[in-house]
Amino acid sequence: MEKRRHPRIALKNLCVDVSDGVGFFTGTISDFSRFGFCMTDLPKRLNGKVNKMIVVISGQGKNFKMNVVPRWSADNNPTKSVGAEILNAPWSWTEFAMKYEPVDQDKCVWDSVHI
Repeated sequence: MEKRRHPRIALKNLCVDVSDGVGFFTGTISDFSRFGFCMTDLPKRLNGKVNKMIVVISGQGKNFKMNVVPRWSADNNPTKSVGAEILNAPWSWTEFAMKYEPVDQDKCVWDSVHI
């Protein structure tokens, strides 16, 4: 069962450069939403258990630099995958993600915001 509050979007040709505070690594983005993404094809030596990472996502003629919190990591011989939540996403990222979101008038992302 899918536990995500926001649908993930699969888009090819998005690269990610990620720093765990010790090293700098390159991988790909397998899916994303306005609030998080899955990084794949990362080297195993990336520490997926740090409190915060800095990422630069490149593709579709754009670059986005963000701070993220890793939520899970998995070893996939010989690489690693990491799921991350975006901290304070820049508006340019939100606009980018919104371009690829499915149009579903019955379910708005703002329905989950409680004040």
